[in-house]
Amino acid sequence: MSAQPDLLYSEEEEALRAAVRDLLADHCDATAVLARVESGEPHDRALWKNLAETMGLAGLLVPEDQGGQGASHREAAVVCEELGRAVAPLPYLTSAVIATETLLGCAGDEARTLLAALAGGRTVGALAVPLSAGPGQGPGDVRADGGAVSGRVTAVADAAAADVFLVPTPSGLFAVDATADGVTVTPQTSLDRTRPLAAVTFDGAAGRLLTDDAPAAVRRGLRAGAGLLVSEQLGMADWLLAETVRYTRERHQFNRPVGSFQALKHRLAQLWLEVVNTRAVARNAADALATGSDDTDVAVAVAQAFAAPVAVRAAEEALQLHGGIGMTWEHPIHLYLKRAKADAIALGTPGHHRAALAELVDLQAP
Repeated sequence: MSAQPDLLYSEEEEALRAAVRDLLADHCDATAVLARVESGEPHDRALWKNLAETMGLAGLLVPEDQGGQGASHREAAVVCEELGRAVAPLPYLTSAVIATETLLGCAGDEARTLLAALAGGRTVGALAVPLSAGPGQGPGDVRADGGAVSGRVTAVADAAAADVFLVPTPSGLFAVDATADGVTVTPQTSLDRTRPLAAVTFDGAAGRLLTDDAPAAVRRGLRAGAGLLVSEQLGMADWLLAETVRYTRERHQFNRPVGSFQALKHRLAQLWLEVVNTRAVARNAADALATGSDDTDVAVAVAQAFAAPVAVRAAEEALQLHGGIGMTWEHPIHLYLKRAKADAIALGTPGHHRAALAELVDLQAP
């Protein structure tokens, strides 16, 4: 029987939150993010260096004897939550969570060496699967002939920032350097420009075998990614709610704050309830991943099925309740709406997770 989950934040987690929020406030305010997504360099490499190398947060999930911090998914969830609040253009979810967890499912010296590089933040990794791939995703169309990897994967998140790709094939999971001969990264149009997508083509690229059991390692990485993506969605929804409440208190109409109108109070109260419930499912998923609970698959499926629509609704409500200013390009709400929409189909849609949950608890539709 699984232990009772702990949904509260510890003192250490709150201290971590404060440190990450201070860093983002100094280097990743809305103006900076808006300027960066309009530039040719959507990833903030200087901020990544501060977060991953200086603060050591890229290695939270990596044991200390393998070069990491030896923390857990609970701490990583706090970081994801704060990055979501800032819609930070960083490859944290893709490298420090998904790629790292995938490597933790591999054995051998090659995997350990690469894991230590990712933990130190010096190397950025990306799992070469589409962003929409959920836990249980197959190896795709990439093949390996000996150590030569060939094939094409589209919609790979943060591929432009990656130094190494983890490439699942029917022959196993391979590590392929982004600078290797035969590797081409082609940017693709993406709704969320703070997490850009790209097609990655491998044409006989040299690969290093990490494990023969690619499906198990990939499933581990994608499950952790799906579970901690919920914390990112929570961070977005929480910021949107707080920002909208603040704005409706300051915006006056008919000589009254618009937030005093009963119809708006009801809408914001409903959104508050949904955000509180999102916090509960996000913390439950993070705690289940951290403790290795028998109910981890259920916790992740429940959290993903619930959180994605809430984040989208929070962004839509914020956009409407900000009135005309919310529709302007200068206001950051459109960044949150795009991230929420993109996250809603990332790592499995809510429908995918509801179907998975039905199977897990044996409640199949007739």
